[in-house]
Order: sequence, then C-alpha cells, then structure tokens
Amino acid sequence: MSEAGENLSAMNAKDRKIPLEYHRNIGIAAHIDAGKTTTTERILFYTGMVHKIGEVHEGNTTTDWMEQERERGITINAAAITTSWQTKRGPFEGIRHQINVIDTPGHVDFTAEVERSMRVLDGAVEVFCAVAGVQPQSETVWRQMNKYGVPRVCFVNKMDRTGANFYNVVEGLRKKLGANAHPLYLPIGSEDNFRGLIDVIRMKAHIYGEDDKTGSHYSEEEIPTNLLAEAKKWHESLKEELASFDDALAEKYLADEPISDIEMMKVIRKATIAMQFVGVIPGSAFKNKGIQKLLNCVVNYLPSPLDLPPAIGHDSEGKPVEVFPGDDKPLVGLAFKLATDPFVGKLVFYRIYQGTIHKGDVVYNPRTRKTERISRLVQMQAADRIEIDQAHSGDICAVIGVREVRTGDTLCDKKVDNLILEPPTFPEPVISMSIEPATKGDQEKMSIGLQRLAEEDPTFVVTTDAESGQTIIAGMGELHLDILRDRLFREFKVQASVGKPQIAYRETITHPANGVGKFVRQTGGHGQYGHAEIKIEPLEKGKGYEFVNEIIGGVIPKEYIRPTEDGIKEAMRNGTIAGFPVVDVRVRLVFGSFHEVDSSEMAFKMAGIFAFREAMKVAKPILLEPIMKVEVETPEEFAGDIMGDVNRRRGQIQSLETKNGLTIVAAMIPLESMFGYSTDIRSISKGRASYSMEPSHFEQVPAQVLEKIVATNAKKAARTI
Repeated sequence: MSEAGENLSAMNAKDRKIPLEYHRNIGIAAHIDAGKTTTTERILFYTGMVHKIGEVHEGNTTTDWMEQERERGITINAAAITTSWQTKRGPFEGIRHQINVIDTPGHVDFTAEVERSMRVLDGAVEVFCAVAGVQPQSETVWRQMNKYGVPRVCFVNKMDRTGANFYNVVEGLRKKLGANAHPLYLPIGSEDNFRGLIDVIRMKAHIYGEDDKTGSHYSEEEIPTNLLAEAKKWHESLKEELASFDDALAEKYLADEPISDIEMMKVIRKATIAMQFVGVIPGSAFKNKGIQKLLNCVVNYLPSPLDLPPAIGHDSEGKPVEVFPGDDKPLVGLAFKLATDPFVGKLVFYRIYQGTIHKGDVVYNPRTRKTERISRLVQMQAADRIEIDQAHSGDICAVIGVREVRTGDTLCDKKVDNLILEPPTFPEPVISMSIEPATKGDQEKMSIGLQRLAEEDPTFVVTTDAESGQTIIAGMGELHLDILRDRLFREFKVQASVGKPQIAYRETITHPANGVGKFVRQTGGHGQYGHAEIKIEPLEKGKGYEFVNEIIGGVIPKEYIRPTEDGIKEAMRNGTIAGFPVVDVRVRLVFGSFHEVDSSEMAFKMAGIFAFREAMKVAKPILLEPIMKVEVETPEEFAGDIMGDVNRRRGQIQSLETKNGLTIVAAMIPLESMFGYSTDIRSISKGRASYSMEPSHFEQVPAQVLEKIVATNAKKAARTI
C-alpha cells in the first residue's frame, strides 16, 4: 500500500460517506456487441440503482441515453454512473463499497472515449463474447489497459448463446493477449442448458432458479458429480498459481496444508493489482446470470485508489512529482472529458486524485495559467445529474462553470506549483471530408457547433482548406463523422451536406538531409533577418516528430528558437509530394545567424519554414497511407469469395481460422479501398458475413496509386486558382 494508506483517518474527510479504501473506479470495456451496456445495466439493477432492467434492443438503457445510441443500439459516449455494492463473502464481507462505473464504447471509431476513460480508472472489467472470444477491438482495449496500468477481471458473457465455449475464451486470453488468466468460476452447462456457476475457490455450485427471471436468487449446492473432477483440476491449478505470488501460501501449498478461501482471495487481489493475474467469470448478462459474482470480484480483487502507485505529474521545471490520494491534501485532478449540455453549457468530467473540491471553489489551470470558479458540482448518473456540495479524493464528478478547459487539463489548488498530470493521448484522424452549410444562415451556427464538438472529442479535427476555403472535418471513420454530422443537426439545428470521404495520407522521409532557410527583407527602416540551418533524419514508424536544439554559442538567441521550431512545424503540415502532413521526422537545429536590429520572431519562423522545405526536397520523401486491420467472420461457403475480394482491395491476408462453423479471415487492407465495404460484404455473403475494422499503421503508397493521388490533388489545386 502507498504511503497514503498509513493514516486513513486523516486522509478520509469526516463527511465522506464511504472511506476511500472502499472505492472502486472501474470501466466496462469490450469489442462491439460483446454486451458491455447490457452488463452495465444489470450491475445497476442488482446494486439497486434502477428498479427495471433496460435493454439495448428496446432502446431504454440507462447508460446509452443519446438518441443516436438508442436508435443504432451502440454506445457512442462513455457514460459515468455511481452506485454501491456490499459483498457477502471475502476479505470485505459486509462492507458497502462505492463503485464508479464508466460504460465505454466498443466501436473503434469512438476509441477516444475508451482512451480517456482508461486514463482515469483504477480497475476495469473487460467483457468477452463466449462465442466469438478474443476479437480485434478486445485486443485494442487490452493494450489501452496495459498502457495506463489498469488491473482487470474478465467477464465471459453470452454463455446462453449457441456455440458458447468458456474454456476456448480462457485459452484465447492466454494465447492472443498473453494474459495469466484463471477461472474464478466455471459454468454449469452452456447455451440453452446454462443454469449456474461453480465457485472454484470455495468449491460450491450456485444454481439459478428457473422461475426467477431476474436472477436475483440462487441456491448453493454441492458440485454436480459429472463436473467435480473438472472443478478439482481448476481449483488445484489456481492454488498452484497463487503459490508463486505469496511465500506464506506457497509454504502451505508445498506442505499440503489446508488453504482457506480468504487466504486465496487475498493473494488473488494482490496478484491482480500487480497486473500479474486475471480472474475470469462466466455469465449471461441478458439472462441475468453471473452479475452478482462479477460485482463480488470487482470489490474483492480490483484496487481502491490507495492500492495503486501514486499518479505522476510534473512541476513548472518539468520534474516528476508524485500525487498521493487523500482528502487532507491540496486539490489535484484531471479534466478527462468535456460534454456540451443544452441546459448548463460546458460539463467537465473530473477525476480527483488528491484533495477535496467544493461548489464555489476557485481552481487553477496550469496550462492557461488562469483561475476558474466552480459554479456547480454534480455527480453524473448517465444523462441525469445529482447536485452535490463537494467531492473527495478518488471521486469522479462533473464541474460546471469553468470556461477555458480542454480534455487533459489539470485543475488544481494554486499552491501546487503549476503541477501538470499526464494527459491521455489520442490517435490521429484517418479520414476527412468537406462540410458545407445548407444556407448562409447556417454558416455561423455550423462554426459554433463544430467548435463545440471538437472541444468534446480530441479525435475530431476541424480545419479550413487554405486553397479552396472549404471547411474540412477529420475523424476516426465514416461512422464517427456521420454521428457528429447528425449531432450537428439535432443539437445545433444546422443543416449541412458533406463531400466524399478523403483519406488522411501522411508524408515522411527516407534519407537524412540538410536545409538552409534565410529570410531577409529590407524595406527602409527596420528590415527582417532570420537565418536557420537544420538537419532532418527519419524516425522509426509511429514516433511522430522530434525537435533537437543543437545551437551553441548563441548564434541564434534563445528567444528565436521557439519561433524557428514553430516555422518547422508549420512547414510539416504540407509536405512536398501531395501537400499532406509530414510525420516520423527528427529535426536538428544546428546553426544560424541573427541581426541585432532586424531579427524578429516572424523572420525566424519564416527561416524555419524555408529550411524545412529545402531539406524535404533532397530527403527522398514518400507518401504513406493508413492500413486497417480487418477481421471478417463468414460462413465457410463464402470464404473463397471474401478472400478474393480482399486481394482485389490490395489487402494482405494475415491468418485464417475456423470457429463454430465460421471462417475468420484476418487481413491488412488500405483504408482507401474500404469505402462501401459493408455493402459489398453483404452482397458477397448474402448478408451472412460480418466484419470489424480498426486503424493499424501507415505504409508506403504503391507507385501506381501515388500517381493517381498526385494527379487528383493537382486537379483540385487547379480548380481553386
């Protein structure tokens, strides 16, 4: 436990209802259609938050509250809910815990919602479909959890579905995700015969009554004879694994002494929090089986804020600072999500890492170096808001009244010395399209609406084409931009039409090169003088951009270094092949000169632009295109046609797998050839195949495709002249 756990009484404010050590901040995440929202809905029902179970197919769930979510049956926005649970067995028996739940989207187009949620969570439940197992977006979410160090348990949902196989999913977790996965419960039956669970730790069977459709009651019985050997095998395997995490338990195990349930559970908790163990629970959210067991696992095995390493921030000099939880310390928290509310304006979702926040408090934003007043403080219950007077360390709440706040900003007490917490990182957009208002009257409303939506969503970027004057919107996929255009119409009453989707190509270099930039103007009186010399070299894929200042002896004064870099960055926005942004480049500023009177920031910015453009001409630039990771599930009779279609789209097949009578084709396909794929795949498979797609990486564009792109861009430029 961290040093914050040493003095719990000082750390917990007197008016705190549930002590910090009994808090669980968890996310529900998974591949699309694995059952996250249904699982969340059952959690709310069993914890008493709702008294009627909502269903996705009926459009009445609590966390999918947006009109678009209910119409399409998908989650778009991560929704926050606060509830509580009291477990009847285990180390926390009889203690009520507060659980802050965030239900995240499964569709890859809304990956930003998952990314920023993972940044502020302490633990997570990853949901898997018992039929489909580990799917592409499951892997993406798993990597996001690893990136932010989020301990997790796994819920294998849809055990009632035809083709459900719990043990295949456990094997997939181990092989595909490298997880040290162990069942904590085993299913009794599957598909139509799924009727209960076996507690692997306590070696008891829990049978759900056929008459109780809510799943609220079950009977505890001895394990059925036909499943006893399997249960004993997994029980012994679990004990053997736990012995590697705890010396005292290992001694008992080797001496063949009895090990109590509580001892096993404490070691599972220790190993889970250390990210070295993943407990797996089977169930069926739709049929109301296994959710109470999942809640017990959340309370017993996932961490409180006190069980995790301190959050790391940086002070005004860039030095790392540890932020320990506790109500008795100065306020430090992260604004991880912005939302536009029609009644209150800007809602800022806020995770408090340290201290207490009150309604009416003044908070400091180190990025803007300004203070802002919290006019209202609310606890979010999906679309509903509960007014509160204060929130404590470890809480997730929403603040109203702050204006100049962006996703990833730190809001803290003024005396914390400009401390900035690490913000979440977001992927670059891969697709763009032009958008035009239907009438002149819609122009201003569209600008305001797009600005608000871009504030909310860091993966949604709005720019103006310098040549054509068109407004360009960019995002993570066609669905992403379609939803945002729909929101523009519904929330901001803007009628707008969009152009054909365009690919977000990138340019990079293949060889080192030198560039000299000089900006000299003499117009009478003060002139302009800026001189910069740079070296550029390729960076490895995905590294983006790196700037190294190698100026010595003051040949370029310090105050002109930043403007020079700004010029380089501006030049990087338009490459030399087809005018696309340049990526994966290291720029070294090595030499230059200045004039005592004529030098200015503007002159050095221009020098940076000229130097980079000159270097690009000789660095052998290439054009990169986004490659998508595509997985198609198809009946075997259509597999050949599907693979032929993949080849026609310049795709590369990575693997073929047969599961439950379906062929799973995994391939890498350029995004450029994926437009309209949903229609084509339905046509090829007579509507029986499905697919998922996510951005993978960028690759060099083949010569014949490059010629077409350059020609298209030249025509576009000619039309605007």
